[in-house]
Parts: sequence; structure tokens; C-alpha cells
Amino acid sequence: MITLTVNRKLYRVDAAPETPLLWVLRDELRLTGTKYGCGKSLCGACTVHVDGAAVRSCITPVSAVAGKEITTIEGIPESHPVKQAWLVEDVPQCGWCQPGQIMAATALLAEQSDPNDKAIDAAMDVVLCRCGTYPRIRKAIRRAAALARERGAP
Repeated sequence: MITLTVNRKLYRVDAAPETPLLWVLRDELRLTGTKYGCGKSLCGACTVHVDGAAVRSCITPVSAVAGKEITTIEGIPESHPVKQAWLVEDVPQCGWCQPGQIMAATALLAEQSDPNDKAIDAAMDVVLCRCGTYPRIRKAIRRAAALARERGAP
């Protein structure tokens, strides 16, 4: 049995230690917001936070995250500035990459409260968007940063 803390809830799962975190989240915990894209850490659709850092859950063994704080897209509240900015800027198109994009964006803003375009591009180029909404993503991140500053959030 492996003990996980996901979205501030404690879980005990019966999984082989090498099982990718993605499959434990989706199949065992039924948290299906985190998407499977490539299975090789190339597309970023499976991005989650582990102790606040954006990681690819498709290649992260579940045993490597035991005892760490895992956050999935379901753990990001609807009131979060990134989720609000995503809607205002009409970022989603097909929507497949959006959980990974949002997780990467929230990790970026947790590290940098007012990132410039170069920092945004560097943080976000690790999550592929088949629809090419990158200009809207950049605009939404800038909006989310401004919203967070208005609210006095870091």
C-alpha cells in the first residue's frame, strides 16, 4: 500500500511502486481531469504539482511521490486567478491540454508573481497545445498575475 496526499486528502492505494502517478490518479482515485497525452513526458497534458512543482505524472512513479503533496487540476479552485483568466481570455479551444496548461501556469505564478513574456514562454513551452492558443495563454497568464496582485496574493 502506498499513502498519497492528493488535493489535501489522504489516500491509500494498492499499486505497484513503478505505476505512473497518472494512472493511479485516473484509474484508482477517479481524478480524470489530468489527461494522458503521449506517455513519454513530451506533451505536458499530464502535468500535476508535487510539492508545488509542475511534474509530468505519466513518467513519475507513484512510489516517488509517497508522502508528498500532490495537486491535480481538481485541486485548483474555480476562484483561482488562473482559472478565471482562462475563461475571460477564452483560452480553451479543444480543451485537451488545458489541465496541463493551467497546472504549468499556476506553478509559474507561484514562483514569479509578474513574469515577462520570456518567462511565460519558457514555462509554458513544455505543454503542447494542438490548437495553437499560445497567444491567449500568454494573455491569460498576464491577466491572472494582475488579478492575483489585486487580491494581494503572492
